[in-house]
Amino acid sequence: MSSSVQTAEFDVIVIGGGPAGENAAAYAIAGSKRTAAIVERELVGGECSYWACMPSKALLRPGHLLSAARNMPGISADGLDVDAVLRRRDAFVHNHDDSSQVAWARDSRIEVIRGAGRLAGERLVEVNGRTLRARHAVVLATGTHANIPDTPGLREALPWTSRDATNLHEVPDRVVVVGGGVVACEAATWLATLGARVTVLVRGQALLGNAEPFARERVTAGLTAAGVRILFGTEPVRVERPAAKDTGEGRIHGGPVTIEVRGGPEDSVLEADEIVVAAGRRPATADLGLGEVGLPDGYVEVDDSLTARGVDGDWLYAVGDVNHRVALTHMGKYQARVCGDVIAARAEGRPLTDLRFAATADHEQVPQVVFTSPEVAAVGLTEAAARRAGYSVDTVELDIAVAGSSLARDDYAGRAKVVIDTDTDTLLGATFVGPEVGDQLHAATIAVVGKIPLATLWHAVPAYPTISEFWLRLLEARRA
Repeated sequence: MSSSVQTAEFDVIVIGGGPAGENAAAYAIAGSKRTAAIVERELVGGECSYWACMPSKALLRPGHLLSAARNMPGISADGLDVDAVLRRRDAFVHNHDDSSQVAWARDSRIEVIRGAGRLAGERLVEVNGRTLRARHAVVLATGTHANIPDTPGLREALPWTSRDATNLHEVPDRVVVVGGGVVACEAATWLATLGARVTVLVRGQALLGNAEPFARERVTAGLTAAGVRILFGTEPVRVERPAAKDTGEGRIHGGPVTIEVRGGPEDSVLEADEIVVAAGRRPATADLGLGEVGLPDGYVEVDDSLTARGVDGDWLYAVGDVNHRVALTHMGKYQARVCGDVIAARAEGRPLTDLRFAATADHEQVPQVVFTSPEVAAVGLTEAAARRAGYSVDTVELDIAVAGSSLARDDYAGRAKVVIDTDTDTLLGATFVGPEVGDQLHAATIAVVGKIPLATLWHAVPAYPTISEFWLRLLEARRA
């Protein structure tokens, strides 16, 4: 077969069809006649759609509603129908059928190419023995994989990763979760809600190590109240599972598992029906051909235009988890929008002078919600991070106790903290903990990103009686 038949050309080629890759492709060709292709080895829609954000929140939401109902007189709330919860989760992940995502791509004039893409040189991508050439840009959006530590016996025990936990088809009676970050805390929350007896092994001395101290404490208290046993200063040193068996994603992988632990105040040996490893992520770049363009294996470093550092010609970009800036779907999509606009501007010979051509929010203005019970919503810098960065800092911290919160549920308990740059009298960060506080976060994000002076925030009047009235309490506390 001739090389002309073997090689196909597109203006933009994206390797990785998750939300970041989808957005990069769409923005790069929007309003033009440019062409784009997405190369995806699994499902278009990526980790978020099928194994992370969507299924995890589908599993968490029923528990939040049940808790609220149980604290609202006049409502009967007997418990969860586990099978119904799992069916609803399956509906959100479309039973791992990505045909609707493929249809979206086709309607957006983006060709989907199935297979594992790898770089083969400048603007060249190989997939399934076929060479693709990009006229303007190649975007890497391959994300990350769950990390399995080198603990003796752990890999052989076929532990669950986050993919199994979000796509569980049976609820283990006894579960050990390894890790103390967001994935571990959220997984422990829904597993306990669905009826599992959960033990969490945390190598450090706190959950959610980068959060404000009061947020860590309240999440710990919430998990403990739900029956979760948390062992701090503890890590597995040996795992045994003689009857390990690959039974499929989200199914118990064989017989009981024994975990020998080091540290902590309690048992030195634990037995469980399943072990969930939530011990960080590693870049999905091992077979990506980075060496073909002079880059080392691992994460791909980029500048604020999302252009890869160390590669000449401004043609290679990386968005989402693979660039190791912020491992959050909404920030990957944000980077992708910037990246797509940059590609479009460069393709059309326009200067990169507009603010939208630089991804600045993922330095000190990142919003995140942890959907535990209670929720944690935070944006920008914590007090500790702000002080480390050299800012002159003041803080206000108080309980969320307003008419709106008391009306929301009888057991409402929440707390809010803002971090203030005293040189500019603007917000550097905010953290809220409590039921449904994720819905309060965007106002704080706007205040942080917009660098709105506190004097101006006095005129942003919260509606009564809503939970958002706690903003007034924060301003009043600073005024006093």
